[in-house]
Amino acid sequence: MNKVILMGRFTKDPEVRYSQGSEPLAVARYTLAVNRRFKRKGEPDADFINCVAFARAGEFAERHFKKGQMVSVVGRLQVRSWDDNEGKKHWSTDVIIEEQYFAESKGSGTKESQSKDNQQQETPDGFYPIDGTIEDDDLPF
Repeated sequence: MNKVILMGRFTKDPEVRYSQGSEPLAVARYTLAVNRRFKRKGEPDADFINCVAFARAGEFAERHFKKGQMVSVVGRLQVRSWDDNEGKKHWSTDVIIEEQYFAESKGSGTKESQSKDNQQQETPDGFYPIDGTIEDDDLPF
């Protein structure tokens, strides 16, 4: 079985290109920074994982995903190898995306959107922003 499940943040906006042919196919490439659960002294805190989304998944990534946003993806590993002009062998490992999901509420990943939320008294959906913690005494039940 070849199945990968990741949750991480975009390191930059997805790069989308379209294949040439009678029916162009979207190919979105992006890198997710996935935090490590445990870290050892001197090791990086995150792994940077290359992902590729095709067709509708690629178009969705182009329209809705931005740098810094947290997403959850499901896919499969694909390992490629090739020889360059000098005969040196290169390897690439990508996650081919099968499913992708938003992993946080809209705008919660940026400081700019958080400061806008705190300035508003009431949001359009009728909820008030919470500026601190909720004590048990404050709950109506």
